[in-house]
Amino acid sequence: MSTTPTLENTRVRLSPLTLDNYHNLNAIANEKDLIYYSPSKISSPEALKDYVEIAIKGNEEGTIIPFLVFDKASQRYAGSTRFGLINWKNKVLHIGWTWIGQEFQGTGLNKNMKFLMLQYAFETLEFEKVEFRIDERNKKSRKAVEKLGATLEGILRKDVVMNDGFRRSTCCYGILKEEWPLIKMTIFKNF
Repeated sequence: MSTTPTLENTRVRLSPLTLDNYHNLNAIANEKDLIYYSPSKISSPEALKDYVEIAIKGNEEGTIIPFLVFDKASQRYAGSTRFGLINWKNKVLHIGWTWIGQEFQGTGLNKNMKFLMLQYAFETLEFEKVEFRIDERNKKSRKAVEKLGATLEGILRKDVVMNDGFRRSTCCYGILKEEWPLIKMTIFKNF
């Protein structure tokens, strides 16, 4: 089982996502089209519970570290994110499965979350690479990841079947361990 740490700064607290606290996300998970570009389902209490149970199972298997997002500025729960597809041998993991309520988008919350996660991945876990996989059509998320200093490495064509049967193409972005110090110093200089 992976131990899920609590990561926090003055803006956000990322704490372990569990069956005891996921209910704090019910209202947010029900927002229209919140995870439109994801093959996951979270919009009903049952679907959200299934989503969390999958994350917890992955945590027990050492392939997922799931977080509950708490926005300190508004003193409210804002969403969820996780490390996934963790490859301990090759020291590569993905940051994703991120969704925050619409009122929290564009407020700097996501950048604070990603800083804490990148810092933990590179400086504590000492991983070699962090990857992000994003639906090619999701321009907003792609732009956000590019602003973090991630490099587009390629596009997997029609590799994921969405809930409506559409086959999406996935943009693969990455940040290497040796790139992290410069990214931290420039993009995250005020953190």
